[in-house]
Amino acid sequence: MKVTELVQAKARAARGAAAVLALTPTRVRNEAIAQMARALEEKTEGLLEVNRADLERARAAGHPRAFLDRLTLTETRVAGMAAGLREVAALPDPVGTVAETWCRPNGLEISRVRVPLGVIGFIYESRPNVTADAAGLCVKSGNAVILRGGSEAIESNTMIAAVLAKALQKAGAPADAIQFVETTDREAVAAMLGMSELIDLVIPRGGEAFVRWVSERSRVPVLKHDRGVVHVFVDASANQAMASAIVVNAKAQRPSVCNALETLLVDAAVAREFLPAVGARLAEAGVEVRGCPRTRALLPAATPAAERDWDEEYLDLVLAVRVVDGLDEAIAHIRRHGTGLAEAIVTNDLAAARRFTREVDAAAVLVNASTRLVDGNQFGMGAEMGISTSRVHARGPVGVQALTTTKFVVTGDGQLRD
Repeated sequence: MKVTELVQAKARAARGAAAVLALTPTRVRNEAIAQMARALEEKTEGLLEVNRADLERARAAGHPRAFLDRLTLTETRVAGMAAGLREVAALPDPVGTVAETWCRPNGLEISRVRVPLGVIGFIYESRPNVTADAAGLCVKSGNAVILRGGSEAIESNTMIAAVLAKALQKAGAPADAIQFVETTDREAVAAMLGMSELIDLVIPRGGEAFVRWVSERSRVPVLKHDRGVVHVFVDASANQAMASAIVVNAKAQRPSVCNALETLLVDAAVAREFLPAVGARLAEAGVEVRGCPRTRALLPAATPAAERDWDEEYLDLVLAVRVVDGLDEAIAHIRRHGTGLAEAIVTNDLAAARRFTREVDAAAVLVNASTRLVDGNQFGMGAEMGISTSRVHARGPVGVQALTTTKFVVTGDGQLRD
């Protein structure tokens, strides 16, 4: 079967399953997700075995450390995938909920009711754990999903998807609601992007070039999970111990993900005191600092920052650091170099916090908290399809509610238009 025919067959199967799943009772969908969690736990040993094969190929291909980290499955990560599915199952069901209702003077009753989007095309790279996240969120919200992972994780993703689909069927839900495109041929992605009659939304999750490639070619609406050039600004009034802890956590807790800190901005009023202290903690964590001239005067071991460093998503233990003259300059820097994913300020000044949250444009703006918290699980959503930097339909962590739309339900007793 040709690649396009293969993808079309999967899309048609998903379309049929979506119609069934949209009408499947909440109880059945929740039990299906619980079955999916149990199945992952039961198959942990097999999942780790196939993941090791993916890792060996990636190492042989010379992929960097950050890439290998995103690709790696461990017992803890598989347990986390199962726990995330259970959290999704425990969430309120968005399907059928009434967003708002009102009555017109002529007695017409109008309601906006949440319904599934239909078929979601999810195209992603190198993180096999998101296969389970995406499948769970789509089942919970009554959507079918077509999963197309990257070639680097093909064995891990193939097995995860098969385990999940079998669990779905065991619970009495349509197994075809979880489709996985096994081919690594990029033609499969191009085929998905052209199937606007079968696929309702495409969510690409990966590097900047990949997301742009998808967005430029798709005839299906796209919800972008774009790159994250994430900033933390340490204000003059900040509690410096808190600021150090936030900076180190945001950068070093898991540097290979999109909500990790990439650029630290420090108010000149506290730079002389703050930078040597946080610099020592960053060095202990193995972080390479690339600094502006004022930063290097206080951290002589720092590498000189080039202009391109302010726009770099390192996804590694590398941090750009710049000393700025107050809040205005920090906001101006973020406006110029930010990508709209997550930005944070550390401050004890309420007025500064309010200005920052009002004037900084991003999917998530934080005050006195690590940017690593910008995550569907941490926000109580159980999991996420990604962190949308789009402005239309959904923005920020994409959970079950963002995978629904609304329809108007209008009830009358014979009303006519004059």
